[in-house]
Amino acid sequence: MKQQQLVTLLVLIALPALAAGAAAAGVVALLTHADAGRVLAKPELYLLRVSVGTPPRAVALTLDTGSDLVWTQCAPCHDCFDQGVLPVLDPSASNTYAPLPCDAPLCRALPFTSCDAAGGDRSCVYAYHYGDKSLTVGHLADDEFTFAGETRRVTFGCGHFNKGIFQANETGIAGFGRGRWSLPSQLNVTTFSYCFTSMFDSASSVVTLGGGGGELYRDAHAGDVRTTRLIRNPSQPSLYFVSLLAITVGNTRIAVPETRVRRSPAAATAIIDSGASITTLPEEVYEAVKAAFVAQVRLPAGCVDGSALDICFALPAAAFGWRRRAAAAVAVPALTFHLDGGADWELPRENYVFEDHAARVMCVVLDAAAGGEQIAVIGNYQQQNTHVVYDLESDTLSFAPARCDKLAASP
Repeated sequence: MKQQQLVTLLVLIALPALAAGAAAAGVVALLTHADAGRVLAKPELYLLRVSVGTPPRAVALTLDTGSDLVWTQCAPCHDCFDQGVLPVLDPSASNTYAPLPCDAPLCRALPFTSCDAAGGDRSCVYAYHYGDKSLTVGHLADDEFTFAGETRRVTFGCGHFNKGIFQANETGIAGFGRGRWSLPSQLNVTTFSYCFTSMFDSASSVVTLGGGGGELYRDAHAGDVRTTRLIRNPSQPSLYFVSLLAITVGNTRIAVPETRVRRSPAAATAIIDSGASITTLPEEVYEAVKAAFVAQVRLPAGCVDGSALDICFALPAAAFGWRRRAAAAVAVPALTFHLDGGADWELPRENYVFEDHAARVMCVVLDAAAGGEQIAVIGNYQQQNTHVVYDLESDTLSFAPARCDKLAASP
C-alpha cells in the first residue's frame, strides 16, 4: 500500500493567483494492468489512462485507494524514474496549465506548510511520500484532465523529483482516497467503481467516477452482488476500512480479532487498497491461514526464487502430464473473506493461487503484515475480475464477480 504521509518541503515562488474551477461528476476512464504477462512482479498495479493539458498529453496513473494526491512526472525532471514509452509531461506545452498559488484552499489544506503562514500568490510546492518510501516533490497546479472525451479541471502534482518503487510504464499516481486532494473528492462524486482484469493478460476495463457505475453489473456481472459498510477511522481518515470478521480456508474458519489500534474503531479490521498488490493479514491470522492450507493441501513445501510468498507447495509430476494443467490437477481449499453484513467474498482460485510451472511450484498469494500491523489490507490480486463500487454517500462497498473486460465504456 502506498499509504501517504505528508512532509514539509515547500518552496515559495512569485506567481499570479488562480481561481478555483468547479468540479463535476460522471466520467469514465480506461483501466489497464501495469505489466500484463509478467510473472507475479511486485508491485502489481492497475493504471488509469487519462490525458492532461491542452493539447491533451497521455499519462498512466496508478489507481490507489490508499492515498490522496493525484500527480504525474513533469519536465524539467531533475530526478525521476523511467516511465517507458510515454514522454514526461511538459507543463509549458499546455496552454491551460496554471500553477496553484499558496493561498489556494487545496494548498492551505496541506498540513505543516509554510504556505499557510506566508500566503499570497506564490506557487505551492509539495512533497508527498508513501509508506514504501516512495516520494514525489514538485508544484501543485491546475489543468484540464480528459477522461474518455469528458474534460474536467483537476488540481494535481507536477512532480520534478520522484523516487521509489514504480513500474516502467506508469507516470504517477491517482489518489482515490477520502482526502480533499483525491480524484473522487475533486470531482465531487458520491460513487466510483473499478473492475480489475486478470494480471496475466492484456485486456482493459474501465473506471467510473459518478454516474451509474453500479449499473455496469447488469451487463458484466457473473454472480451475486454483496454489500458491506465502509468504516470511517479518525486516525487514518483517507483510507477505506471494512470489518473483516473471519476467513474460511476449506473447512476451517479463522476469526479475525477486533483491532486494538489506538483511536481506531474496533471493527475496522481491514483496508481495501487498490494500490497494494497482495493481501496482508495480521501475523496470528496469517499463521492460522497458513496452517489450514498446509493441513488441507497435503503436498510437500516448495518455494519460488525471488518471491516473498511463504505458503508454497511443490506440484506433483502428474500435474504436468500431456494436455493437463496444474490448475485442473491440484485441488486447493476454497478461500472466503467474511465481511460485516453477511457479505461473503468468495475468491475464485485465480485470485489467491499462483503457479510457477517452470519451477513446478504453487503458492497462495497472501502474506503476513509487517511490523506487527494489526489491520489486514485487501490488495488488488484478490480483486481481479471483481466489480467494486464505493458509495461514499451511504458509506458502503459493493462487489460482485464480473467479466471486467466486458464492461461498457460508458456510465
